[in-house]
Amino acid sequence: MEPTTKKAYALAGVDIHLADKVKKTIAQQARTTFRGEVIGSEFFGSMFQLRGYREPVLVSSTDGVGTKLRIASLLGKNDTVGMDIVNHCVNDILCCGAEPLFFLDYIAMGKLVPEQIEAIVSGIVRACRETGCSLIGGETAEMPGIYSQGNYDLVGFIVGVVEKKRILDGSSITPDDVILGLSSSGLHTNGYSLVRKTFGIDANPSCLNKFYPELGKTLGEELLQVHLCYYPQLKPVLPVIKCMAHITGGGFIGNIPRILPEGVAARIKKDSWDIPPIFRLIQKEGNTKEEEMYQVFNMGIGMTIICSPEQVAKIVNILPQARVIGEIIKGRDKERVLIE
Repeated sequence: MEPTTKKAYALAGVDIHLADKVKKTIAQQARTTFRGEVIGSEFFGSMFQLRGYREPVLVSSTDGVGTKLRIASLLGKNDTVGMDIVNHCVNDILCCGAEPLFFLDYIAMGKLVPEQIEAIVSGIVRACRETGCSLIGGETAEMPGIYSQGNYDLVGFIVGVVEKKRILDGSSITPDDVILGLSSSGLHTNGYSLVRKTFGIDANPSCLNKFYPELGKTLGEELLQVHLCYYPQLKPVLPVIKCMAHITGGGFIGNIPRILPEGVAARIKKDSWDIPPIFRLIQKEGNTKEEEMYQVFNMGIGMTIICSPEQVAKIVNILPQARVIGEIIKGRDKERVLIE
């Protein structure tokens, strides 16, 4: 009966033997990221021994790469989105002051394509190594009838840790505090549904190969720029930071209010940094209002930092790339973010 069962499942679109081979390859790559705290990852659950903290607080987050995956699939370049998902998740828990400990991934597609999965995982492994985060588990799902050929989904799950007394929760933010910004590498992982519609990518994928002089590269190359990870550069200045906001989906309007206490608002000076050409191009091609651009995209600022005026010089000395882009003011009605 066993051969018949295997054949029937394969005919239904699921190849168990291929899945086993792919998972073994992933496991080999994942082991290269293991920290000393990893106990095992071959069971039904992966184990990580937490040590070296007095009052550890675990910080977790989960996210996806979104429809940027469609661009990666169309161009046949899938390693960068693997880096994207790790870096995005690391940045999210960094906003609480957390150090990344371990990461798990979820990859789902209609039919397993080993080369595609290996490319995705290679990017995940590279990003985990660069941040000292262990890839200790995950799931590779073959789901015929759910995903069309060539398309897939990629989701990441991360756990980090921070000493309770060092949690960055924004409670100490007051008027006159300064907002610093760190540049993004481009769109990062947000706004791709609007971009696909703006350029008609789904109907005409060849437009991804068009070279734009203002970008200095093709549209596809620009759209696959890796989501930057800010953990390595921000780690040394965490003790003098009050809080941070990762500018992802929702842009400035949707993310900065998440860290502001009651009674204050953020004033962003949009002329304090140079808007990267890709955002000007999107706005022009889509005839999109500027207000919506700041609600959808990061507009060239991937991370905002809030600190007291006295700490600005120290932070900029360590992070020369940081620039003052705004300030905290007293709250104005329901407006939490003013872009002027």
